[in-house]
Amino acid sequence: MKSIAIVVYEGVEIHDTAGVIEVFELVNRGLREQGGSEPAYDIKLLATEAGPFATSSGVRMIADAGWLDADWDIDTLVVIGSPDEYLNRALTDRKLIEWLKISSGKVRRLVSVCTGVFLLAEAGLLHGRRVTTHWMDVERLRREYPCLTVEPDAIYVRDDSIATSAGISTGIDLALALVEEDCGRKMALSIARRMVLYLKRPGGQTQFSTQLRAQMAVEGPLARLLAWLEENAHLKLSVEEMAGKAAMSPRNFARVFLRETGMTPLNYLDQIRLERAIRLLEDTACPIEMVSSGSGFTSSEQLRRVFKRRMGITPMEYRERF
Repeated sequence: MKSIAIVVYEGVEIHDTAGVIEVFELVNRGLREQGGSEPAYDIKLLATEAGPFATSSGVRMIADAGWLDADWDIDTLVVIGSPDEYLNRALTDRKLIEWLKISSGKVRRLVSVCTGVFLLAEAGLLHGRRVTTHWMDVERLRREYPCLTVEPDAIYVRDDSIATSAGISTGIDLALALVEEDCGRKMALSIARRMVLYLKRPGGQTQFSTQLRAQMAVEGPLARLLAWLEENAHLKLSVEEMAGKAAMSPRNFARVFLRETGMTPLNYLDQIRLERAIRLLEDTACPIEMVSSGSGFTSSEQLRRVFKRRMGITPMEYRERF
């Protein structure tokens, strides 16, 4: 039986926490239903102390023990994420950070869900590692911990004994991968079926976050241009034409655009068109040719190339799945 210790604190995301617990507990339930006498996992919540704690939604959960009191052998240590206001508070908890640093050398696997990766990074456990986190927090992670290699589109990343997952529900994807490693593909597949999920989700997290951070730049020097592009992305536009709309020189425009949005003007334009194509694929039965022309691409082949490069799957595959 493997000990799963899930590190929580005031303000953690309830879905981050409950989703991971449910995967491991469903393994135990499945074994009981098969007549097994021993569960596969012993799952415990560790907080500052034993007892109730509040999640970010206000719903209270009950910790089994304080993390300082965890005197048993831990196989897999899972650190849960939270919204910024709670995460920032946890990052200043030096006792927690020091405990993570000490405990990391005693466990077989070290795991984070969503922004839990920040706590592992703060403890100095991820230097030179490949990691991921929620797409909205990728730039902050890169900025604050430049020694990490951040993979922004990954659902989860395994780097030796360390595993990090993207936003919220992807903790379930990672937990399923850990179950497959421990108990085999057949068990992991049965849990995925019970939860009505893919065993391995296709594509990356970009496909689940079509309103990217770049499009949150609603103020500043590009605000009016970005609003105009939303309505006119179907037009054939050059960087020079967009710079003229923003009343800037092309060189200054390219620099300001990259700073404000995190991407080049032409990549941004492709992203708007891609998001429009996604809406058409999800909400209509239009042929691919109409999707490409209706979203501003010059041809269905251009749409396919951009879709495959950004999403990891073709437009038709996306329509079938979503």
